[in-house]
Amino acid sequence: MALVCFQIRYYLIFLFKRFTMQTKPTIRIVAALFAVLSTAALWAQNGVTVPRTPSPAAEVRQTIGISTVSVNYSRPSVKGRTVWGELVPYGWNVQAFGTPNLAPWRAGANENTVLELSHDATVAGQKVPAGKYGLFFVINKDDSGEVILSKDNMAWGNFFYDPARDQMRAKIQVRNTTNHVEALTYDFINLTKNTAELVLNWEKKQFPVSIEFAVDDIVMANAAAELKGAKGFTAPAYTSAANYAIANKTHLETALAWADRAATLDHSFANMNTKARLMKMTGKAAEADKMMNDILPKASEADLNTYGYQLLNEGKHDEAIKVLAMNTERHPESANAWDSLGEAYATKGDKDNAIKSFRKSLSLNPPENVKANSEKFMKQLGAMK
Repeated sequence: MALVCFQIRYYLIFLFKRFTMQTKPTIRIVAALFAVLSTAALWAQNGVTVPRTPSPAAEVRQTIGISTVSVNYSRPSVKGRTVWGELVPYGWNVQAFGTPNLAPWRAGANENTVLELSHDATVAGQKVPAGKYGLFFVINKDDSGEVILSKDNMAWGNFFYDPARDQMRAKIQVRNTTNHVEALTYDFINLTKNTAELVLNWEKKQFPVSIEFAVDDIVMANAAAELKGAKGFTAPAYTSAANYAIANKTHLETALAWADRAATLDHSFANMNTKARLMKMTGKAAEADKMMNDILPKASEADLNTYGYQLLNEGKHDEAIKVLAMNTERHPESANAWDSLGEAYATKGDKDNAIKSFRKSLSLNPPENVKANSEKFMKQLGAMK
């Protein structure tokens, strides 16, 4: 804290020595800065935590995959002022004090606006390592602009901006909006599996920055790290990681090794099925079919039902019907087994067998959810009003 006081006092002395003989507008600017820095000096030395009324602090955070991106910033308000070209000058500008470098806009107020990435990302088309960065923008008269990430993230505003510390710069196009935003606001829009658009909204302008994470690579690397810990002693952890790879068609050979480990730890139908699916996806279909045929006799009613729907979702109607019919043979008293078989026939377009299966399900006093599903299909098939 003493160091902060010393630095503030140093710049106060520097300002007055440098600008005492300048024009009246410049003197007014310096006087305002003097007041702000004097308050900061008192706070640093003796103050307690109080609300920051003019430009309150804020934070916005977004999860993309298992990665997070956050922005910590302060929120100045328009208050009837002309923002663009006056309050926020166009282009790059030398500040009233601090370093003599041309500097971008601080993209907020008070301390650095700070963008933090939990993992390596692509920001505005450029690779950026995980970490914290000072976030800056430039706006020009024609609404062209730039986004800058600086390795300096603990400075005050843009007064000490150093271009040598830039992590990246990229061109952006500032958008004009119809809605007036009084207090500067950051938000995330246009979310996809791998991407989001970070936007700064203020007055009637929007500054967009695309952010992208390699979600599948990050998830799989994280899974590999977690499986080296306590989770690596349990089959469900390996199975969940393998099933993610199946759903996203990524890192299949690695996932097959995990599925094999899960099947070794727990020789259940579900684990063997996961392994078989990955074997098929990696060109080992004949081995996978043999393994499933060997394990089908040991499958429970729930196992067969799940496997039948899996085949149905894969568009393998005949194989699904074969498995679900096997379930009704083993469990003829199960309304759910007949309902599932009826759904498979209906999906294939075999109306007669579908109606027979649903009628059988309804004759077995099914649970409410099964009854509702059978009746829904019967109405769709014109067999019930």
